[in-house]
Amino acid sequence: MDNFELILATVAVIALLIVGVIFINFFGLWIQARTAGSPVSLLTLIMMRLRKVPPSTIVNSRITAAKAGLKYSTDDLEAHYLAGGDIINVVLALVAADKAAISLSFKKACAIDLATKDTGKTVLEAVRTSINPKVIDCPNPSSGVTKITAVAKDGIGVNVRARVTVRTNLDRFVGGATEETIIARVGEGIVTSVGSAASYKTVLENPDSISRLVLEKGVDAATAFSILSIDIADVDVADNVGARLQTEQAEADKQVAQAKAEMRRAAAVASEQEMAAKTQEMRAKVVESEATVPLAIADAFRSGNLGVMDFAKYENVVADTKMRDSIGEESTTESEEE
Repeated sequence: MDNFELILATVAVIALLIVGVIFINFFGLWIQARTAGSPVSLLTLIMMRLRKVPPSTIVNSRITAAKAGLKYSTDDLEAHYLAGGDIINVVLALVAADKAAISLSFKKACAIDLATKDTGKTVLEAVRTSINPKVIDCPNPSSGVTKITAVAKDGIGVNVRARVTVRTNLDRFVGGATEETIIARVGEGIVTSVGSAASYKTVLENPDSISRLVLEKGVDAATAFSILSIDIADVDVADNVGARLQTEQAEADKQVAQAKAEMRRAAAVASEQEMAAKTQEMRAKVVESEATVPLAIADAFRSGNLGVMDFAKYENVVADTKMRDSIGEESTTESEEE
């Protein structure tokens, strides 16, 4: 009997200890939730702890939503927390959207929060941007480029810097293109607008024409933003791109012409060398032919076709020819000296 009573006493002490631990850990949250009008049972708080969900985060977020007139179950809040979301930012974003009369459901807010998890942005920032529009510089100064350069039809370059006022489009935020797409599309529109202008003077006189053309292109389609306005913050004249291109083209044409002339000169030199070689070849043939003359004379002597007197006349003719050639060369030299 004594042993049985001891066991009962031990069990009672353990039960009291468990109740005490539960009371210490959860009673404050339980009272806080009931007094705030968002009651949560002690069993639910215990199950949250077992599921490794911080009860204080869930309870405080639920109380914040309830005080703003929004009712969400602990299961919904726990599910988003277990999915890796930031439940505090989601609730704050829902409250801000409700106060600003912006339609934003709990599921959409959770989807936006999960979509922006690794981007450094939050669903709360998206809602705030939807309430208070933000300004995006085009081009982005962090890229190292401060102005977009475009060329008008007259060849004069124009530097343009724009400021784009955008508001978050919560309906397209999940899966919508980011700010980089807005900047790229606006830059493309600026280049198109300036390029279609007849003169750079037209752009300087009416910079708002750039804004109108870019807005008409619908550059915010399929993006997470709605463009409210595009303001040309700065526009000035760049260099004469057309003249520079013409100069570079002329220089390139000159180099091509010089290369072709060099090719012709090289061909002429090669042809000259070829003719010189042919001349030497012909001279060699003449020398070769002249070498056969004594042989022919000797053969004529042996065959009796040439006599001594005939050979003497031949020698006289050769001597006269050499003398006339010598006199002719001396006359030519004296004429050149005079």
